[in-house]
Amino acid sequence: MIKRVVEISSGPTNLTLRHSQLILSRDGEEIGQVPIEDLGVLVVDDRSVTYTNALLCALLANNVSVVVCGENHVPAGLFLPMEGNTVQAEVFALQVEAMPRLKNRLWKEIVAEKIRNQADVLMQGNREGAVLVEMAKRVAAGDPENMEARAAVVYWQRLFGGDFCRDRYGYPPNNFLNYGYAVLRAAVARAVVSSGLHPSLGIHHCNKYNAFALADDLMEPVRPMVDSIVYQMWKEGKSELTKEEKARLLGVLSSPVDWQGQNFPLMVALHHYMASLKRALAGEEKGLYFPRLVFY
Repeated sequence: MIKRVVEISSGPTNLTLRHSQLILSRDGEEIGQVPIEDLGVLVVDDRSVTYTNALLCALLANNVSVVVCGENHVPAGLFLPMEGNTVQAEVFALQVEAMPRLKNRLWKEIVAEKIRNQADVLMQGNREGAVLVEMAKRVAAGDPENMEARAAVVYWQRLFGGDFCRDRYGYPPNNFLNYGYAVLRAAVARAVVSSGLHPSLGIHHCNKYNAFALADDLMEPVRPMVDSIVYQMWKEGKSELTKEEKARLLGVLSSPVDWQGQNFPLMVALHHYMASLKRALAGEEKGLYFPRLVFY
């Protein structure tokens, strides 16, 4: 079952727990409820929202990612459970013991898939993407020539124009990309933890201050799904991150992807993606299987 994505962004709201339900109250009156077991991601985008500790514990026990946004409406933090799988220690050991050769091969696959998906987004938008297809073929183990960054230069300029610069603090549509990526990161981190993988033990990202290095690695091939949505918004002349635009970006998690010939919502496919990584780390498969973008 696909899990729900819920955003709280409309004024002072009190979030509590009752009978395994998330209860939303305002001015002492109940305004809604959601079964905890149905939730996948909870986004809180209002500084006046309050929580009970019992609710937070219940959310974490049910592997719900809780994303907290700051004053600028950009996600500022992410809560995940400490334990998410019964064989967690065994999976951690696979991650720790993974040889550099294996990590370099997996990173090659991740980067090549990301570039191929970027090419698909360009071609779907009637932009020239053949050069990225060729660049994807040239990615070597560990990406020593930094084809990921070289492809990004071509990609962003062809997608949004030659003056565009991808910058977290840059002008629109950077604000849309920031929000969409943060939501995607939360969903990938949730799938990582529920699969028993340790989010800090990355394949390529290794910043000691990054608690979600593995999530940052694994989200790379699916970032173009956010880009595709943002491109449509940009073509419509959107620039403000309104409630409607945030809802469209949250929808990326329920967007269909192809997984081995079957269509799944992205949030479901992410769990298959994590299982593929575990099998690769255990030597049961030679490489990764990725969710593929689906266009209509």
